[in-house]
Amino acid sequence: MSDAKVALGCRLFFETRLSVTETYSCASCHRPELAFTDGRALAIGSKGDSMRRGAMTLTNVAYNPAFTWASGSVVTLERQMEQPLFNEHPLEMGLKRDDRDLLAWFNGQESYAAAFRESFPQEAKPITIPNLLKAIASFERTLISGRSPFDRYVYDDDRAAFSESARRGMRLFYSDRSGCARCHFGVNFSGPIVQRGKSPPPLFANNGTAVKGDEGLSAETQRERDRGRFRVPTLRNIALTAPYMHDGRFATLDQVIEHYVAGGRHAESIGAVDSQIKPLDLSAEEQGDLVEFLKNLTDTEFATKRACNL
Repeated sequence: MSDAKVALGCRLFFETRLSVTETYSCASCHRPELAFTDGRALAIGSKGDSMRRGAMTLTNVAYNPAFTWASGSVVTLERQMEQPLFNEHPLEMGLKRDDRDLLAWFNGQESYAAAFRESFPQEAKPITIPNLLKAIASFERTLISGRSPFDRYVYDDDRAAFSESARRGMRLFYSDRSGCARCHFGVNFSGPIVQRGKSPPPLFANNGTAVKGDEGLSAETQRERDRGRFRVPTLRNIALTAPYMHDGRFATLDQVIEHYVAGGRHAESIGAVDSQIKPLDLSAEEQGDLVEFLKNLTDTEFATKRACNL
């Protein structure tokens, strides 16, 4: 990490030359104003191909112990970026792993050439695909969000930041009655996080949304117990990241709560729904309080500040 590398990574994050059509960038699927999601149920590639799953938020992505919806082996941002950049089926960005034309273009742009030299001063030829990935990953690790009304209420003791409905929803969220915090725990509301010297395994769960054709984690592990399990995503900035679940099936937070009130069980779901997900006896007011609490996990400063000077 360095200031130069972060600045270069920010430019590259918005650079459309990184797609085969020269019209798509990382920011096409990860828009800052939507907490670095795209507002679609399923992500769309640079040539219009539909992906199997939605684009995950990059909120506090530096703390993730693993990346993508259904993999425990993709454990670095650099590795994660290889998928959208180089995947062919379905095609996302459509780059080649050794795209000489792209590298020649960067070499011909003096501002980029200088930025690569400053970012990787020990290398005689710093303009490479691996360095491109390192720079973007450096930028993504700076996408830290922690100024939501929840944060101001809990950490700053700002009583005005939280409505009474949000406080009731918070108590319910952390209660055994709802069980929400059994999966969405920790500072990022996503289970275990990476810290210096600690790299815990990611948390996966089957919440009843997996269907035939997308078996979740079991496609990687080949284990029946992983059938239908997906990574537990962060709830931070959730008011901005609709639609919800890995396939964007729920348009609103009210629908998400209704799903859990019903116990997460649907006729078309596959795999065994996790035992801690059970039908909930919640009144309409209580469900509304939960939604109000979730909305207060949104950091408007994070969504509105300019990502970098372009």
